[in-house]
Amino acid sequence: MTQGGTARRTVLGAAVLAAGTGIAPLSAATASAAEARRGEGGYRDLPVPLVIGHRGSSGYRPEHTLGSYQLALDLGADVIEQDLVPTKDGHLVCRHENEIGGTTDVADRPEFTGRRTTKTVDGVAVTGWFTEDFTLAELRTLRAKERIPAIRQRNTLYDGRWAVPTFEEVLRWADREGGRRGRRVWLHVETKHPTYFRGLGLGLEEPLAALLRRYGRDGRDAAVFLQSFEPSSIQRLSRLVSAPRVVLLSAANTRPWDFETAKDPRTVADLVKPEGLKWIAGFAQGIGPTLDLIVPRDAEGRLGTPTTLVRDAHARGLVLHPYTARNENSFLPAEYRKGTDPTAYGDAFGAFKRYFELGIDAIFTDNPDTGLLAAEAFRPGRGVNR
Repeated sequence: MTQGGTARRTVLGAAVLAAGTGIAPLSAATASAAEARRGEGGYRDLPVPLVIGHRGSSGYRPEHTLGSYQLALDLGADVIEQDLVPTKDGHLVCRHENEIGGTTDVADRPEFTGRRTTKTVDGVAVTGWFTEDFTLAELRTLRAKERIPAIRQRNTLYDGRWAVPTFEEVLRWADREGGRRGRRVWLHVETKHPTYFRGLGLGLEEPLAALLRRYGRDGRDAAVFLQSFEPSSIQRLSRLVSAPRVVLLSAANTRPWDFETAKDPRTVADLVKPEGLKWIAGFAQGIGPTLDLIVPRDAEGRLGTPTTLVRDAHARGLVLHPYTARNENSFLPAEYRKGTDPTAYGDAFGAFKRYFELGIDAIFTDNPDTGLLAAEAFRPGRGVNR
């Protein structure tokens, strides 16, 4: 696959999941195909800008379900994201947060009423149900549901259709789909709250590395990006596997939680300066900044003057995978909203164009089909020489 994307497959429009998504063991033929695909090029050979399916295709299906991942792939996403949290018995499952009251039907399950509790996660008190209090067998009895039904009412049609997937199930799914399509399926995998979980004796990096080795995704050309908001998690992973790594960056005035616990005074504002980027480049290949770090919004929600982050990161050899682009008015910059309904679609293509013009290497989006159509205009003949 070339950077210009001439060999790409894209399935645009109404790509609907037509079959079940139960996970079957890898066949010998699929395993052989997966082995053969290990020799394909690395992340620098992917098309630019990349379109990353944020939690799958969460604009159309409940996030972090096999249905959401499958639709993202069918819509043409170049890479598909998973967020990982552990169960009580140490299995890695795909949820955006360890609190699952908003993304599963656990609140409707009387047998788990007593599991509702309040915990402090990364310094914030959170009340609900937590994956680390459930065994995998218990968690698998739950069904996934739409996280923001007030905005995405249509997604609620799919409530209860899928279980919470384990990361190993996703790896098997990706290998199976890769074998069927004749190309590797790229994943973008985040360790969530790694310092918090390590304090519970549920470290994320070691079991993640073990799974990556088992499924041939541990090398420097592996079809996976590893990401975390905690730089120390990426440093730990860099000692375990060689797969490409991305440091996620939140608002400029915040500090990564591992910095808080280590009494490191640096903020995200420090990390996006040339010195901070040089430090990140010592153990990662990219950064995943919030879009506001690239183009800040003013008090009215309109985009302001771009920062120098794209130029500065590229100068250090880092790729940029910013987050998150969405189609709904409630998420768009003010100048790209249409009408007053926060759930209606605005001028998402205009917003994508503005971001792509700045030279970012990828973008996370809840709407992979929209992102892909916008990205294609920037791909032919474009080169990134660093």
